[in-house]
Amino acid sequence: MKTIGLASDHAGYELKEYVKQWLEAKGWEYKDFGTYSTASCDYPDFAHALATAVEAGECYPGIAICGSGEGISMTLNKHQGIRAALCWSAEIAHMTRLHNDANVLVMPGRYIDTDTAAAIMEEFFNTEFEGGRHQARIDKIPVK
Repeated sequence: MKTIGLASDHAGYELKEYVKQWLEAKGWEYKDFGTYSTASCDYPDFAHALATAVEAGECYPGIAICGSGEGISMTLNKHQGIRAALCWSAEIAHMTRLHNDANVLVMPGRYIDTDTAAAIMEEFFNTEFEGGRHQARIDKIPVK
């Protein structure tokens, strides 16, 4: 596995700190693109940095967190090579890897606890893309 990219805004900072501990316990490397505190900030600044690194192959996959998960997802998905998936449950994480080959996991920092985040990450990292009929759909996502 490559280095996992991380990004959050202030509302996702605390959950991102938990994610770092979770990754360290697995022995997995990560790169934190910020933010680095709970001070108010703008999620696009960190989302764009993460998306650029994933697109360049410097990180794979990514994990991003903001309060609802929506804003950071919207920003990440502006990048043509990103398939960011907002996941509130392990089941959603499973399906978005299986059918959508998501390359950035997004979680809503204000709405899930660490046990839920752990279950989501386990499913995201342990599910492989099914390919087949789903590949043709993924190939239609980028705007050309």
